[in-house]
Amino acid sequence: MSATSNYGITGFGGYVPRSRMQRAVIAAAHKWMAPSLRSLGKGQRAFCNWDEDSVTMAVEAARDVLGTEHGSKIEAFCLASTTMPFADLQNSAIVAGALGLPIDVRTMDLGFSQRAGTSGLLAALRSAEGTTLLVASDRPRGKPASVQEIGYGAAAAAFTLGSKEVLATLLASVSRTVMFVDHFRVADVKYDYVWEERWIRDEGYGKLVPEAVTTAIKEAGITTSDVKHFILASPIRGVASAIIKKLGIEAAAEADCLDENCGYAGTAHGLLMLAHVLEKAGPGEVIVLVGFGQGVDVLVFRTTDAIKSFAPRRGVSGALADAQSHDAYQRILSYENAIDLEWGMRSEKSPKTALTEQYRSCFQLAHFMAGRCPKCGTIQFPQLAYCVKGSCNASATEFEQLSLIDEKCQVLTYTADWLSYHPAPPLYVGFVQFSNGARLMMETVDVGAAGLDVGTPLRVVFRIKDIDRDRSYPRYFWKTTPVEA
Repeated sequence: MSATSNYGITGFGGYVPRSRMQRAVIAAAHKWMAPSLRSLGKGQRAFCNWDEDSVTMAVEAARDVLGTEHGSKIEAFCLASTTMPFADLQNSAIVAGALGLPIDVRTMDLGFSQRAGTSGLLAALRSAEGTTLLVASDRPRGKPASVQEIGYGAAAAAFTLGSKEVLATLLASVSRTVMFVDHFRVADVKYDYVWEERWIRDEGYGKLVPEAVTTAIKEAGITTSDVKHFILASPIRGVASAIIKKLGIEAAAEADCLDENCGYAGTAHGLLMLAHVLEKAGPGEVIVLVGFGQGVDVLVFRTTDAIKSFAPRRGVSGALADAQSHDAYQRILSYENAIDLEWGMRSEKSPKTALTEQYRSCFQLAHFMAGRCPKCGTIQFPQLAYCVKGSCNASATEFEQLSLIDEKCQVLTYTADWLSYHPAPPLYVGFVQFSNGARLMMETVDVGAAGLDVGTPLRVVFRIKDIDRDRSYPRYFWKTTPVEA
């Protein structure tokens, strides 16, 4: 199908978890029974901290593209993932609340296929309706000692779509639906069952993708020589190179697969690669994006002059560079609940979430809304019925509402607690001083080898606050993390 409007991509961003596990460490842990993994032990793969999941990554990727606007003009929001934390609770609604999107925003969850991201992007572009935010966020898991464990990663990519200041327009698209099963995961099962690699490569990618790409290029009215960037995300190495050669596209057009410092991030990976390509693309460049999974999606884009005037907060490149390398293999097992450790009696507390209070306080908790007293100027969180300053006592109904998520902040005091239960000890907690005068007790995460000190610059991130394991309910809130890894 050829393009029919000037509706297109107006912004892009991405997020990769700061935690990276050295692949050589994973291979070494299994050398007693799977020595062949050693050949895959180059680089490192991204993995979620215990308090990260597809929802929290989606929030951070969306913040990267939205900047300080917080999406006040977003009319529709779609979240694509095959690893959403909830099966029957709208995950996109959680993300929308954290981003402070308007209450009348249309939200939708997409999943069940590795091409959910590309299919969602294509559907939004084809509808060409209003200002849309689309995020693909995924954290595929591989069984310990599998090729998938060492090759998979975690990441999210975000795009805004609209008709103003368009960075890339859709020239053409092609979709094919074929029940080719390369892998599957039954409901309530943790790991994928993956079929034989050569079959997937030769009969799947090798035969289904070239036909669809050839048709899309023809529909776009271009030739293979016009293709500047070719994006095909796959957990199988060398697939994109083979497809490019088969199609006659120049080898230099193959996009960076981001394997060296990330790994394959499931349904998010193709869009993550697209966001990475757009960071470096110039005007007038043709990009071919391919999504594979029970068929094929092919999207052909051309960048515009506006590509020179947009930049995400950090972008995919910034997220990849913001890394903390780990060499304790048990850490990734623990974070992904693949090992049952003895945490002691302090871990037995059940933090049941009061859903009634969560709803009543959602205007404060979701978007981290503090109140500024109009009489004395005191900024306070949480917001009580009256100003916390004893000599003021102004009513909270008069407070000015402001979010703290983008406010600069730093360590005022801190404690590294090894006694309290925490899934990633020690628990760093202390007072955080915000530049606007707010001061509150917060948890600090992803603290590296340098540790913390008074005055250490921090930034606010959206994470899982705690998990009610008796009812399998994660409670989300905002934490801080050092600006520098």
